[in-house]
Amino acid sequence: MNDYYKQDKKKKLKGSLTKIFIFLLVFLILILSYILYEKTQVSESNLSQQNVTVERTTQTLEEVKENNKTVTEMISEVNNSVVGISKVKNSGSSIFSDENITSLGLGTGVIVGENGYILTNAHVSGEKYSKCYVTTVDGKTYDGNVVWSNADIDMSIVKINQKKLQVATLGDSNNIRVGETVYAIGNPIGFEFQRTVTSGIISAVNRTVKFEENEEETYMEDLIQTDATINPGNSGGPLVNADGQVIGINGVKITSAEGISFAIPINSVKSVIQSFNINGKFDEATLGVFAFDKNVLGYIDENLNFSEGIYVTKVNVKSAASNAGLKKGDIILSIDGNKLERMCDLRCYIYTKKPGDKVTLKIERNYREMEIEATLKRK
Repeated sequence: MNDYYKQDKKKKLKGSLTKIFIFLLVFLILILSYILYEKTQVSESNLSQQNVTVERTTQTLEEVKENNKTVTEMISEVNNSVVGISKVKNSGSSIFSDENITSLGLGTGVIVGENGYILTNAHVSGEKYSKCYVTTVDGKTYDGNVVWSNADIDMSIVKINQKKLQVATLGDSNNIRVGETVYAIGNPIGFEFQRTVTSGIISAVNRTVKFEENEEETYMEDLIQTDATINPGNSGGPLVNADGQVIGINGVKITSAEGISFAIPINSVKSVIQSFNINGKFDEATLGVFAFDKNVLGYIDENLNFSEGIYVTKVNVKSAASNAGLKKGDIILSIDGNKLERMCDLRCYIYTKKPGDKVTLKIERNYREMEIEATLKRK
């Protein structure tokens, strides 16, 4: 009985040891399998990451190519809206001509209305009702009539008898930032270099430049400063952002320094352009006042000091401002509740009005604030 019990116990112990051995063997096999699996996964992951890196690099190169292509296409599209402007027909086509650019009136313009409206500088086209000649991208030359001109901001609109022209896209010059890329397009030197493109950045905004003309000092304010190369024939041509939108009209270059040129912000004439495109005319209203902001007054009188508004330096006789009682030395703080920081702000707002419209001016006189109402007149 005892021998039987001992043999049975040995069999059970042997069976248990066999089970433990098998369990341990299976466990070891599973561990080895897991380790091999992890190594395989790491290798595949590294290979996958390498493929992703290669793919990303390829995508980046493709994106660069696409961006370059976009810039090229963008410039090509804008060029279709750029025109040459001259005061003399079929003349001055060569830089070797004895006549210079000034006497020929060579310049540039940009199409802003499909029915033949072209934006340019006033000094390029001439004053309102004057004539000029416009050469489009297909090489054809048309008679141009100046339908609007403002020498204070050096801008004008020329009309040619053509339809279905390619119109440039206008941007928002209030949202431009210093350092962003811009392109200047124009006809430097002569028409054989027409639609020359130069690039640069926006160097500064809200610049004021003083000029001496006919022994009188004049000022242009709210200008865009750029280092894009601009030559005399570029005047009136578009300053374009990276999206192909016109944000300014090239007009001024500092001849005593390199890389300093200026453009007039496109927002200053958007209302004028819109009126011509919708109504075929612009019934210009005027307040009859000229004012400077605090940045300009340093040129005029160092003792003048104010924190907001625009300082009135001239009130035209029998103008809307004069009839309303506005005086030289007043500071206009707002118009119809819209705060004013620059003369451009006032001018742009008046451009949205019509002759006969009433406006409310909030002014400061002798450190006292008051409101006056003015009825705008026709210019």
